[in-house]
Amino acid sequence: MPCCACAGPGDTPDTGNSAPWILWRTPGFGRLLRVRVVSLAADGLFQTSLAGSIFFSPERATTAGQAAAGFATLLLPYSVIGPFTGPLLDRWRRTRVLVLGNAARTVIVVAAAIALSATGPVGPVFFLAALTAVSLGRLHSAAALAALPHVVAGERLVLANSVWTVAGLTGGAVGTGVGLGIRYLGHATDSAAAVSTLIAAGVYAAAALLAATFPATALGPTDAARSAAWTLTRTLRDLADGGREVAAHRPVAAALVAIGAHRLFYGVSTIATLLLYRNYFTDSGLLRAGLAGAAQVVAAAALGTLLAAAVTPVITRRWSSRGWITALFAVAAVVQVAFGLPYRMAPLLVAAVVLGVVAQGSRICVESIQQARIADRFRGRVFSFYDAVFNATFVAAAAVAALVLPDSGKSYPVLAVIAGGYALIAVWYAVASREARGKSLRCRRDSTDG
Repeated sequence: MPCCACAGPGDTPDTGNSAPWILWRTPGFGRLLRVRVVSLAADGLFQTSLAGSIFFSPERATTAGQAAAGFATLLLPYSVIGPFTGPLLDRWRRTRVLVLGNAARTVIVVAAAIALSATGPVGPVFFLAALTAVSLGRLHSAAALAALPHVVAGERLVLANSVWTVAGLTGGAVGTGVGLGIRYLGHATDSAAAVSTLIAAGVYAAAALLAATFPATALGPTDAARSAAWTLTRTLRDLADGGREVAAHRPVAAALVAIGAHRLFYGVSTIATLLLYRNYFTDSGLLRAGLAGAAQVVAAAALGTLLAAAVTPVITRRWSSRGWITALFAVAAVVQVAFGLPYRMAPLLVAAVVLGVVAQGSRICVESIQQARIADRFRGRVFSFYDAVFNATFVAAAAVAALVLPDSGKSYPVLAVIAGGYALIAVWYAVASREARGKSLRCRRDSTDG
């Protein structure tokens, strides 16, 4: 039932407003949704051509350095741009962000297509263009989401977000499907990737034109008094405050170090897996090498994510988050050896499921520890700091992978270091979190005695 407190000005709750088609009577929602869907379709096209040309082009063997660079290109915006998107979008006109962002991506993606045709997915021009386009995509997604309450009444936001998510996934899937189709018809060459990229540029231009139909002030913010420079300075200060607050709470700091180490190991494993499917494995029955095989690994990891979401709340009700994190990292150490060492596709799929559980289960626990331990007035800043660390360590994994992995992705020493690293972090976290807990209990006793 809709909540009266959530209704926008002049709205009254109506139990008949739960049908999706009611949203199409809301001026602006359909237009904003079209901007979102068209933009995500372009993202699907561009990122499919990017991933295919870097990781799975038959015209060249993908090196560890190229794989790491491509990986960083896709992830770096979430580390560098992510913490600033919210504060900046509270100051900048969101209509302008949607229009200029898509227009800029049109030009940048054309430059990427030209570079792709001329030199292939190598060189600073190509990677700089790709990095800028993905970064603008991060800003665009946040702007569109922040604008949603300006075109939908408060009582319909839950429904709108549901439609928004499904429509966005559909747009991205359509773009990805078209990109894969062009890749198949073009025999997965750089020329096919360039064509796909040029089509993506045209779709970005269409999204910019759709966004331009909104008046300048229609999507907010209603108060943009502060300058962007002030906002950037304030955001950096808030990140520093979040870091200091983490350091002041040993259980939170220990959990953050543990999840950072996990992201480093997990990132190196991910790039090694991409290289294995690109340069080492061959098709075997239902198990495929190349891009299709990598998709099977992604599906297996997604299954692990769903399993973790189901079992983690049950386990932590009977056990502690600290104990579950320790157990997960210990399991990861065993799995790396037991299922990674054969360097065969079937065991690797099993490992992907288990490591998906480890990744999501540990993340849930770490975030729960922060929510429980950090005071509400600092929680937002701590989570901004955590989000930056969480993504930055994954990008750092790309740099490490470029240095230590062979182009085949197969390396017994690297696998041993990852397994040993998981074992060490499990032991370290068990000890560090226990010491932190002990000190916390002693402090409470001292304060009671006093």
